[in-house]
Amino acid sequence: MLNRCDWCLGDDLYLQYHDLEWGVPVHDDQKLFEFLTLEGAQAGLSWLTVLRKRERYRLAFDGFNPQRIASYNEDKIVELLNNTGIIRNRLKIVSTVKNAQAFLAVQEKFGSFDRYIWGFLNGQTIHNMHKSIKEVPAETESSQIISKDMKKRGFTFVGPTIIYSHMQATGMVNDHLINCYRYRELGGNS
Repeated sequence: MLNRCDWCLGDDLYLQYHDLEWGVPVHDDQKLFEFLTLEGAQAGLSWLTVLRKRERYRLAFDGFNPQRIASYNEDKIVELLNNTGIIRNRLKIVSTVKNAQAFLAVQEKFGSFDRYIWGFLNGQTIHNMHKSIKEVPAETESSQIISKDMKKRGFTFVGPTIIYSHMQATGMVNDHLINCYRYRELGGNS
């Protein structure tokens, strides 16, 4: 039997996400935008709630295409507010549109969002060495710096906790517990 992080036990969707995605370095801009959108949608909710709605988010938000989302108008926002398959929170939906616009501006300035976001870590994953879920922080100095910079660039719903969750999800940090089989698979040394 494989050792896994405790948080993913008890739900097959969580288990699959943990085993296949969480902590895997992402360098695809559209995938990075997807995680940024989902992390913002999660604010105040559980990640499992968002994972269960992920496919409906893909459909509702044009496959997380930032070019399309950046042009959403009020009619589209109202349509999304009536979509029972997603989290129907006006602030979060409007934030997704604003974030798509800011995302495109970052791509224009840096060549890619990947280059921008990973640049804060010199392109290298941080491998933490946590033995217990209680040791995993909600935010770090890096997530605070990134959050502050993103807010200056017009992003919303990008507080340090949301950004740290984004960093965990996209492999900028390896926060698998050191006894989890994925920790070493993703480059951690214990």
